[in-house]
Amino acid sequence: MINQFDWMGKWAIYSPDKIALKELDSGRQVTYGTLDQQAQRISSMFQSTYKLIKGDRVVILAENCLEYYILFSMAQKTGIILVPLNYRLAPTEIANLIADAQPKLILFEPKFEELLVEIDSPIEMMNISNLSTLDRERGFIPASIHEDDPIFILYTSGSTGLPKGVLYTHKMLLWNSINTALSLGINASSRTVNFMPPFHTGGWNVLTTPFLHRGAYSCFLKKFDAQQILKVVREESLHLFMAVPTMLSMISSLDDFKTADLSTLDYLIVGGESLPISEIEKWHQRGVPIRQGYGMTEVGPNLTSLHQDDAVTKKGSIGRPNFYLETMVDPASGELLLKGPVVTPGYWNNQEATNKAFRDEWFCTGDVVEQDEEGYLYIVDRLKNMYISGGENIYPAEIERVLRTHPNIENAVVLGIPDDKWGEVGKAFVEVNQPTAPEEMLAYCKQKLAKFKVPKQLLIVKELPKNATGKVDRKRLYEGRRFTLPS
Repeated sequence: MINQFDWMGKWAIYSPDKIALKELDSGRQVTYGTLDQQAQRISSMFQSTYKLIKGDRVVILAENCLEYYILFSMAQKTGIILVPLNYRLAPTEIANLIADAQPKLILFEPKFEELLVEIDSPIEMMNISNLSTLDRERGFIPASIHEDDPIFILYTSGSTGLPKGVLYTHKMLLWNSINTALSLGINASSRTVNFMPPFHTGGWNVLTTPFLHRGAYSCFLKKFDAQQILKVVREESLHLFMAVPTMLSMISSLDDFKTADLSTLDYLIVGGESLPISEIEKWHQRGVPIRQGYGMTEVGPNLTSLHQDDAVTKKGSIGRPNFYLETMVDPASGELLLKGPVVTPGYWNNQEATNKAFRDEWFCTGDVVEQDEEGYLYIVDRLKNMYISGGENIYPAEIERVLRTHPNIENAVVLGIPDDKWGEVGKAFVEVNQPTAPEEMLAYCKQKLAKFKVPKQLLIVKELPKNATGKVDRKRLYEGRRFTLPS
């Protein structure tokens, strides 16, 4: 019996010989039929040997690999919950997350085994590569899965406090796939590459799971490599892929970018942060349209989309909401609220955080937005990034956008820092492409912003810190933000 959420079980009937996934680092690939068979064997082993049942957690500490996707199919069949962890964390952080998730089994790549040394309770562990060598009869018992049952617990990094485990359900998975396919035109002929980390919802749910739902083709890399991406686009005849702005900038800066064969690409998906117009134009000149959007781990993640035709005319916009999603802008704060089948039921083992995240049936995104007369949304800033200076609410994103329009500034981040007179004032951290005096950049701000919004300090940095997904790591900047101000 195949349950309604067992996508690979269905594709094994419809297209058993079609290649589903290819691991580019090793050349290994798997058809939908083989993927389903291997997932059945692992399901059988987990049930009979490890006595795992629906709702049990399996922690995974590994880079992108075929075994990860076999485990995904296993989870759809059995109701077991996958908990991918960030292998860039310290052993103490890993131990804290494992203590929170309380898994019955830990699967790991040998090179990450040292991250498990601080676990203080006995838990079964297994080298993830051993999964592909299993030789077991396919005698598993399919679970009765409800749409609100979790398939993932995805820990968010957050800018403050301990990570929270977002419950990602089978219903969210389904409706995110439907929304994504409607927005991007994904079908069984689509082809993509994934190089986002597997502990992030972007690595799973921006394109990979919608592609698996549609019976399409995905190849993947363990790590991002700009030069290799250009090669893969040509060799794999890719139609689209997702990247963050830093990655696209690294690709377009290559000497080979001007001559690379990009003819198969229909467009690129950009998330995480806004892509500068100059970068959009680089790709448009190569005939590759850019589609920007907005998403978050707790909802979707694919929530809005800015069509490639609007990339320049609606610059700075995150687009309009995807199909099966309700949106509301709080009239008092401007915060974006969301409702629909792609919203998480809450956080694992954290009812307090769950209660804070919802206002009645609406999920509170923490993002302040504006909406134009045509329904296009623009993120003003994160509520938690806002600081108050002299009684005025100041949103750093507004100042950052102005700074990025300066011809000598590559990127900028503004934080609020303590000030005896005003409570808080702004401090800007900027990357420049040529030597420029801080006074000149602050004078530029004074021409375009109200006086109270202009940062009181500006620090030129060689490179802004990035997190695991390539976004600017505000947490690291916040940790070092308390600088002595001149009198």
